[in-house]
Order: sequence, then C-alpha cells, then structure tokens
Amino acid sequence: MRVELTGRTALVTGSTQGIGAAIAAGLARAGATVAVNGRSERSVAAAVKRLREEVPDAEVVPVAADLSSDEGAARAVELLPEVDVLVNNLGIFESRPALEISDAEWRRFFEVNVLAAVRLTRAYLPGMKERGWGRVQYIASDSAVAIPAEMIHYGMSKTALLAVSRGFAKEAAGSGVTVNSVIAGPTHTGGVEDFVYELVDRELPWDEAQRAFMREHRPQSLLQRLIEPEEIANMVVYLSSPLASATTGGAVRVDGGYVDAILP
Repeated sequence: MRVELTGRTALVTGSTQGIGAAIAAGLARAGATVAVNGRSERSVAAAVKRLREEVPDAEVVPVAADLSSDEGAARAVELLPEVDVLVNNLGIFESRPALEISDAEWRRFFEVNVLAAVRLTRAYLPGMKERGWGRVQYIASDSAVAIPAEMIHYGMSKTALLAVSRGFAKEAAGSGVTVNSVIAGPTHTGGVEDFVYELVDRELPWDEAQRAFMREHRPQSLLQRLIEPEEIANMVVYLSSPLASATTGGAVRVDGGYVDAILP
C-alpha cells in the first residue's frame, strides 16, 4: 500500500523527539505538510532541522507553543488556522507512589495529557467537518488499560483519552472525519536505555538487554522487545490516510500484544 497525503496539513503535538518526531517524519514522507510542535523556539528549530535532514523534501512548519495552556493553544491556531490531520501526541509521565500524588499533580497530568488534546480538537474539528475530510488521533498507551501501580495518574489520563476519542468520533459521525486513539506499548524512546540498564546487566549488548528487560519486567508482551517509535508512526500514518476511511471511534493497538485482552 502507498499512503499519499500530498496537499494535506498535519499538526503533531509534542513532536520534537521520540514518538512524536517519528510520526512527523512518517507523515512528511507521505507528502503531508507537517507542523512540528514543542514548547521552546530552540527545541522546535532543532527538530525541524533534523526532520529536513531525514526527509529532504519535507514541507515543515514550526509551531513553538505550550499547548497545555489556553494561550499556547490559541497561538498554535493562529500560526496554523486549518489542519487536515491532528495528532495529539503531547504527554508527560513519571513514577510516583499512589498515595503521594498531590492534587496539583493530578491536575497537571489531566491538563497536559487530556485537556491539551481536547482544546485542539475543539479548535480544528469544526473546520474538518465543514470541509468533509479530516483525521484526529490521540496517542494513548497500554497504561490506559493496564493501569500501572507506580503511576496511576498517568494511566488515568490515558484512559481519559480513550473516552475523549470515542466521544469526538460520535461528534464527527457522518462527516467524512475519522477520530481514533492509538494504544502504544512499551517503546524505545529517549532515556529508556538508561532505565533498562538500571534493571538488567549493564554488560549485555542493547538487543539482549532490552529482551532481558521485557522477559523479566514486562513479561506480558508478546513482542518480547521494545517497540521502535517508527512502528507507532506507521500506524498513525495509515490512520491519517484515505486508506483508513472506515476506521473511526476505535482504540487501535500497537502494543506488541502487551495488553492481555482481545479488545481494549
């Protein structure tokens, strides 16, 4: 299959690194004009430079804005009044014992991981519906279904995204706009190698180390290795395309079989 997105504009939130950067690159390869987002001008400029090196003919728009605030969302919409593809990838995570999570932390995780996506959907979905075509996606996590005991505030926020996605899919019903969430499993992103080597033998080569980590600490994974960001991006690019026109209201799993269930 060839995914063709020439003439479409995509905004990928939190796309200066990790899964977001891989999604931006995948959409650019498919021909879309891609808006790269981060909080600072410096991080966005560096990400745009890397993307143009990776995809030399990429059409890239820098969007430096903190999307966890009303002001940041308004700035993004000012810079980019219309988008055809909105990928809500922005998110934060951290470990914290359940009884030590403060009210402020609960609010922060909901604000960044959920409300930022809601604001942008509210801003861009009406235009998509009017034009009769659009794609909205939310990058969720296996933690939305298998709530991790060490970060239930993160799990809560990702569960909320599944509900948000399904609800907005109903709002978009019959309009030619699809709305989906993508459940990502344990992924090889920045800093994860240090985390893995904290738990397994540091003398092991990386490929062996990650497999040992998955066997010992994530045994429910059927893939038995970490997922590469590009593998998440492949699903997002497909869902962004005309080929996925009948997929909406779904929670599509790219979790390596981590969630032990037939349905999410």
